[in-house]
Amino acid sequence: MILYHGRPENTDGRLPREIRTYDLLDSLGIEYWRTDHEAAGDMEACLKVDAVLGVVICKNLFLCNRQKTAFYLLLMPGDKKFKTKELSRQINSARLSFAEPEDMLKYLDIEPGAVSVMGLMNDRENKVKLLIDEDVLADEYFGCHPCVNTSSLKLKTRDMIDRFLPAVGHGWQTVHLIGED
Repeated sequence: MILYHGRPENTDGRLPREIRTYDLLDSLGIEYWRTDHEAAGDMEACLKVDAVLGVVICKNLFLCNRQKTAFYLLLMPGDKKFKTKELSRQINSARLSFAEPEDMLKYLDIEPGAVSVMGLMNDRENKVKLLIDEDVLADEYFGCHPCVNTSSLKLKTRDMIDRFLPAVGHGWQTVHLIGED
């Protein structure tokens, strides 16, 4: 894997959702680094991507309530365990579960394995509420996918918060997850 600064020179064979991500980041003047890779199927592959980027790519979980009337995108450190009860209490939403792949596609234009905050650019009706663990906000850099799971990005966390989210019309809620048994 090679670390590149910015978008790919040749976009042949890349999905439109990935190109839209680069277009938006470039239009906002957000600096980013990128690496291309095989779809990461296990933690070992993820650690290799992390090493190239020099950042820990956070866990991105797409969740919903039982009635499927509320959808959430949770960003949390990859090394924390997700405890549904812990999050449910903080956001006053019982019975959280993982949303269906159809809902990912409908609201974020993303498929399983590629869930990313970048997908919020496709949620023009603000149907998805962004939840960010405070430890993610504490890191200088942030790692995520550009709406596909065969590339990964590194950008400044402040750029994601102060520039990207306002540009796509999304706020966020900070959550405190311990992730312990």
